[in-house]
Amino acid sequence: MTEALGDRPYIPPPYPYDRLDGIKAIAAQHSNGGINLSIGAPSDAPLKAVIDAMSNSNAERGYPPSIGSPAYRQAAADWLNRLVGTSLSSNDVRATIGSKEFVAGLPHLLKLRRPDLDTILYPAVSYPSYEMGAVIGHCRSVAVPVDENWRLRLDAIDPADAARALCLWINSPGNPTGAVEDLGAAAAWGRAHNVPVFSDECYVEFMWNAEPASILQHGLDGVVSVHSLSKRSNLAGGRAGFYAGDAEIIQYLGEVRTHGGMIVPGPMQHAAVAAFTDSDHVSAQRDVYRARMERMITLLAERVGVDVAMPEGGFYLWAEAPGGDAWAFAERLATALGIVTSPGDFYGTASPGYVRIAMVQDVS
Repeated sequence: MTEALGDRPYIPPPYPYDRLDGIKAIAAQHSNGGINLSIGAPSDAPLKAVIDAMSNSNAERGYPPSIGSPAYRQAAADWLNRLVGTSLSSNDVRATIGSKEFVAGLPHLLKLRRPDLDTILYPAVSYPSYEMGAVIGHCRSVAVPVDENWRLRLDAIDPADAARALCLWINSPGNPTGAVEDLGAAAAWGRAHNVPVFSDECYVEFMWNAEPASILQHGLDGVVSVHSLSKRSNLAGGRAGFYAGDAEIIQYLGEVRTHGGMIVPGPMQHAAVAAFTDSDHVSAQRDVYRARMERMITLLAERVGVDVAMPEGGFYLWAEAPGGDAWAFAERLATALGIVTSPGDFYGTASPGYVRIAMVQDVS
C-alpha cells in the first residue's frame, strides 16, 4: 500500500522498461540481434481499410468531439454488442486516447468527483499504471491480493479500504498473468460496497479457454469497461479506445475530459470506425499470437529447460523463474534466446519470481 503524498514533492521512479538496458545489451549479442519482448507493443500491420479511412478522412482541420463522434461511439457499441451480447447504444460509450492515459488519469478525476474518498484498489499483480494513477492523483493505492491462479481475492479487501475506495480496478484477461476473472462477482462486490468497478478488458478478444466476457454483461450500474484498439487492431500508435457503462459515471468523465481537451484526433476517429467494424483481421491476429506462444513454449522447454503453460487469455507468457530470481532468468533468456523480457517486479511486489514474455514479434 502507498499513502497519498500530502505536501511532499513527488519524485517519479525510473520507468520500468528503462531498467532493462543491461538485458538489452546481452540480447543484442545474440545471433538474432536481440528481440524486444518486454513491452506489449504490436508489430504486425494494421488492416489496410483502417489506414485508408485515416488517410482519406479529411478530418484534420476541425476539432472532433472529445467524447467521440456519433459514428465512433456507435461502432464501438456495436462491436461489443456483437462480441459479448450486450445492448449498448452510442450514449453508453465515450472515447479515450488509447487506454493508458485513461487508467493513469482516472483517480484524479474520481477524486475531484468524490473528495471525501482517497483510495484506489487494484490487483496485487497487474499493469503498473493502476498504482501509478493513484500516485499521480494523490490517492492511496491498495493492492488487493490474488490467489494461486492469479485471480483477484475480493474476500481479502479490508472493509476499511472499501469504505475509502474511489474505485476497484479489475483486469481480465489479466496483464501480465493472462488470468480470466469472475466479472460478475466483481460487479456484485462493487454494488454491495458502493464502489465503482472499472474493468480493463483490452485483451477480451484473445481468450484461449473461454468465450469473450465483459463486466457489462452483468448490468451497467456501478461498472465501467475499458477497451482499446491498440492490441486488437495493431493501432497502439493511433491511440484510440473507449469506456462504457454506468450512465452517471461516464457522463461525468466525458464532461470533465472534454474540458481537459482529451481528444482522439479526427483522422483516428474515422480509422476506429473501420477497425471496430471488421473482426476478420482480429481472428487472423489471434492465430498469429497463438502460433507465437506455442513456438515460444517449445523453445523454452527445449533450449532453456523451463515449462510454461498457455495463458487463459492475452498474448503474454508468464514464466516462473528457476530458483525464484527473475532478473537472473531474464539474463539467461537474453543469452540463450536473444530476447528481452520483463521481470515480475514490474507488476508488483507479489510476483518477483516470474518473467513476462510478450509475444508481439516472431522468434526464430
